[in-house]
Amino acid sequence: MGSVGDAYDKAMAEAFFATLECELLDRTTFRTRDQARNAIFDFIETWYNPRRRHSALEYASPMEYERRWREPVSTSA
Repeated sequence: MGSVGDAYDKAMAEAFFATLECELLDRTTFRTRDQARNAIFDFIETWYNPRRRHSALEYASPMEYERRWREPVSTSA
């Protein structure tokens, strides 16, 4: 956790919600809450996390970035 009142603490979350709003919510009209909930889930799980590149993650998708850090580092002797 950062210091109280530090605007940079939630910058990543704010960027995510701006992307969600711009790329999904502003372009779609939902008839029901369930339809909106399913569309948001699909946006996150089928596009945002698996494929969308993020500058803060060295231009990798979140899934690719995590995969890189989980792979064991090979050492040659």
